[in-house]
Amino acid sequence: MRARTSVGSLLLIALLALAVAGCKSTPARPPNAICIVVDDLGYADLGAQGSHDVVTPHIDALARDGVRFTAGYVTSPQCSPSRAGLLTGRYPNRYGFEYNFMGQWDKGLDPAERTLADLLGGASYATGMVGKWHLGKTEALRPGSRGFAETLWHPNGGVHLPDPATGTLPGMFRGSEPAEVRGYSTDAFTDEAIAFIGRHRSEPFFLYLAYEAPHWPMEAKPEHLARFAHVEDLHRRAFLAMMASLDENVGRLMQALRDAGLEEHTLVAFLSDNGGATGAPRPRPDAPFEHGVNTSRNAPFRGGKRDLLEGGIRIPFLLQWKGRLPAGLVYDEPVISLDVLPTVLAAASVARPGWHVDGVDLLPFLRGERSGPPHDALFWRFDFLPTGVATPRRWAVRAGDWKLVKNAREPLALYDLRDDPAESRNLADRDPERVAALRAQWQAWNAEMKPPAWPPGDAGAHAE
Repeated sequence: MRARTSVGSLLLIALLALAVAGCKSTPARPPNAICIVVDDLGYADLGAQGSHDVVTPHIDALARDGVRFTAGYVTSPQCSPSRAGLLTGRYPNRYGFEYNFMGQWDKGLDPAERTLADLLGGASYATGMVGKWHLGKTEALRPGSRGFAETLWHPNGGVHLPDPATGTLPGMFRGSEPAEVRGYSTDAFTDEAIAFIGRHRSEPFFLYLAYEAPHWPMEAKPEHLARFAHVEDLHRRAFLAMMASLDENVGRLMQALRDAGLEEHTLVAFLSDNGGATGAPRPRPDAPFEHGVNTSRNAPFRGGKRDLLEGGIRIPFLLQWKGRLPAGLVYDEPVISLDVLPTVLAAASVARPGWHVDGVDLLPFLRGERSGPPHDALFWRFDFLPTGVATPRRWAVRAGDWKLVKNAREPLALYDLRDDPAESRNLADRDPERVAALRAQWQAWNAEMKPPAWPPGDAGAHAE
């Protein structure tokens, strides 16, 4: 296991385990779980990830008090299929969920797929979903039909400030009914999440909290913009202001857990849905402000959202469970968002489902009970050529430190990520045998996947 932590933290975990093993009282209730997903956050966009201008002390505290994954991945470089993979624990390609969709709300997560909320709800957990859904809008595809008993949601996101004419956030739903929600969306979603915690503090709960920040439009509250008035690039200023608000709200959420006496009893996951959507720097100070220009950063990686280069799929990924996972652990083996489902199920002592799950329970790896990498290999497929041509423009496989990737018009490339994390030196010509072996691994995986359920034209037109 490539991991870094203190001896004191490991000793604490061992002592706690002995204490629990020796306790003969009635077993405590199962732990709570909160999954916080943010939108289009780049790998380098947290203080804990090395940023010097993004101010995120509350999010950084999750890393300080928990586990930070340096090689955390998502299943897709785009919002919607990434969320599908997270909630099912299965590669979204298994059920044809390859792309975002444009305004055709009968599309979304296949109703035959079961979610983490379905599984925990069936184990007597209270389940709640707040924020951006982006997995379908028709009744069968809404979060209330996918295992979430209490919901306040937006179909596809991109909403931060309320409509000036109505004072409410457009397009919001509570359950199946339109909802009037006031305030900045990051604040409003946190208010709802805290209320959910308050309602269910005496029973196990699962909360899926999907913030829309820092996805475009780049809209921040005046008080946060004022904090970064020294930043000349107005696009970066807006991004930093949105991140300051996001961080404050994560702090509010965690304080609500502490106030309820639940922080040590709650497993908290924090991750981005894909790599950052990095825009061009502002050409001059007086240039027009463009609400669609995100300035997220994916350093030290190349590429960004919609790429299968590291910048599109390697993301900030944190896991905190105080007293049950080592504090300050930095874990370097590759993991993926698919692992959230089996990890939460294991923490909750809920049996793994009978169908195929691609994720891995990370708990024994993080506690030092198992060594080696959790996955032999990770796979991606995204962006087919026009309908009828069964050749993807983007596909990749990572096994160990080696990655074989075909990214759009770039040639097929082999990278040693240990020595070249920026994917700058293509070694394919030097090592054809490794290329052939990795290609064969990917082809075997791809043979198990379904074709895309809707054409790729929808993906390019819909930028969420």
